Amino acid sequence: MRVITQHTFGGPEVLTIVDAPEPRPRPTEVLVRVKAIGLNPLEPRLRAGEFPLLGQPPFTLGWDISGVVEEAQTWRFRPGDEVFGMPLFPRAANAYAEMVAAPALHLARKPASLSHAEAAALPVVGLTAWQGLVDLGGISRGDRVLVHGGGGGVGHVAIQIAKSLGAHVITTAGAGKREFVEGLGADEVIDYAEVDFAEVAGDVDVVLDTLGGDTAARSLEVLRPGGHLVTAVADEDAELAARFEAAGRRFSGIGVDPDPIALRRLVDLVERGELRVHVQEAFPFERIADAHRLIEAGHLRGKVVLTL
Repeated sequence: MRVITQHTFGGPEVLTIVDAPEPRPRPTEVLVRVKAIGLNPLEPRLRAGEFPLLGQPPFTLGWDISGVVEEAQTWRFRPGDEVFGMPLFPRAANAYAEMVAAPALHLARKPASLSHAEAAALPVVGLTAWQGLVDLGGISRGDRVLVHGGGGGVGHVAIQIAKSLGAHVITTAGAGKREFVEGLGADEVIDYAEVDFAEVAGDVDVVLDTLGGDTAARSLEVLRPGGHLVTAVADEDAELAARFEAAGRRFSGIGVDPDPIALRRLVDLVERGELRVHVQEAFPFERIADAHRLIEAGHLRGKVVLTL
């Protein structure tokens, strides 16, 4: 099979397609012939060596996959089943490849209404949003929820999840994404380039932060007493957590993990027509370097994927 690997840290040019043996599924695992791979902003940072999640090269990036079961060492799936998921995160799943061996519990049946490209775009962002808003945030009908970066991967799914649960959704987004996020169900859109969100949003129950930095810190100003900041990017900031707690607000960091129950809830939302996934661009497998360059340029609308 073909696999994308790297032997050194560096720019997109270090990503190389090589031939490799097919992995063998262990008991409780399946072998998936990959049809599409979802890419995430974390992966260019790992490629560049910004932090050592996977250790030193050589390694193969990637977690989000959608494809067809080739071999099953489990009763949960049979050859020919279409599946998708986020296997093994944060361990290496070696998903930038034509074949991936994955635990069956880390996969779900692909909804018929989603293409493989759309299904591959969903797991990391969908599970991050679900675990942040539902498992940690505990949002319910009538809550006021602020989603930072509503036009991005996590943000555009989070808006839809919050709306499906009956929340009033406020989001920050650039002017060029206003129509996009309103179409996802956002009740209020704050153009961060023109308006200070801390001056116009208030009495918020839960903030989902996908940006970090000053945005995470200033979210303290919009939370009601007892309100909750859930951050996907500043989860290890102990000083910031202490500031929130001293002010009578809650602070949680979300580090996404494989979750078969949440993955099925996402499938339910898709099948009810309450959740859709936006793919900004699908690149062929051979153009992985171009895909990484697009991610690094920022300001994405939804997700970027590879197709095979």
